[in-house]
Amino acid sequence: MSGGVKRVTVQGCTGSVGQSTLDVIRHHRGRFAVEALVAGQKVDALIRDALEFRPRLAVIADPAGYGALQEGLAGTGIEVAAGPQAVIEAALRPVDVLMAAIVGAAGLPPTLAALEQGTTVAFANKEVLVSAGDLVMATAARTGARLLPVDSEHNAIFQVFETEARGAIDKILLTASGGPFRTWSAAAMAAATPAQAVAHPNWSMGAKISVDSATMMNKGLELIEAHYLFEMPENRIEVLIHPQSVIHSAVVYCDGSVLAQLGSPDMRTPIAYALGWPQRLAVPVPTLDLIALAQLTFEAPDDSRFPALRLARQVLRDGQGAPTLLNAANEVAVAAFLAHRLPFDGIAETVVRVLERVPGRAPDSLETVLALDAAARAAAAEITAALAC
Repeated sequence: MSGGVKRVTVQGCTGSVGQSTLDVIRHHRGRFAVEALVAGQKVDALIRDALEFRPRLAVIADPAGYGALQEGLAGTGIEVAAGPQAVIEAALRPVDVLMAAIVGAAGLPPTLAALEQGTTVAFANKEVLVSAGDLVMATAARTGARLLPVDSEHNAIFQVFETEARGAIDKILLTASGGPFRTWSAAAMAAATPAQAVAHPNWSMGAKISVDSATMMNKGLELIEAHYLFEMPENRIEVLIHPQSVIHSAVVYCDGSVLAQLGSPDMRTPIAYALGWPQRLAVPVPTLDLIALAQLTFEAPDDSRFPALRLARQVLRDGQGAPTLLNAANEVAVAAFLAHRLPFDGIAETVVRVLERVPGRAPDSLETVLALDAAARAAAAEITAALAC
């Protein structure tokens, strides 16, 4: 911190997590200064945010947006840049916290770059740990960088995980809402539309993560993330369906104690915890009213209707880059589904076929991870075309 003010870079600033991050900063302007804002393709939204938060640097990942960004910020003194390399260079700028909220495996190179610098990274991009968990954790350990989880589930675990009592931890409980199709039959889900899949009952999220919630692949990715982040074997990570999304996750101790974090389903709570850590920040989130809630319910996940959880456990056991393959295949399949080119049940089928077709290898470098990712994407593109609606 410099003079009590934390400098922050927000990567993925125009997405749902990025916008919630900026809202937290908006409510604590005296405590944060924005170093850089990075967006994918939404130039107008990036310009709007840059004019409000006055970062030193604004980056658009899509080079086609450079002209519009330059014109929109002309005369402001804000440096502008474009392209994948500029995204990485933004991550290398000295800051107190980098918010890693770029969706998908595209967030891996800038996140690794920040960790190499020893930067504290608040990450909402679970795909980074899924696709390169060993590499990411080894990099953070080598440089002394700190990883602060922003996903509501992992942030909840982080809040109640007693590191000094690690030997007394029995297991982790990851809660899941069950998504929009929790009670749907397999036949009904097979005919589901993108509009139905993104209509999450509790959370306001981007399209990709909303579809992942509908397939429950999101929980599979979170299971893999928890394995790496908390050094917990997959057989000690349990998933519970909790439709109210109030208990965000819990840790079970050997003495029978279950420590859980509860809160309203609002991403500003875990974001504020990560940005303010080790202090807490006030955010305008509704206080949880347990009396009004009246009851909290739980049920076991159905692996037959939602095979993603079974696949996530399988790739953790298989190793050799299998999580990287799963993540890449899922990204391609979800994009095809959102483009109305793949049926809903084709998402999991694509992942299964990619895992069968593409040989794995230890993802011990960024180059290896990217090669595995590319191979899985190429195979998934062929498979989704064959499974097309």
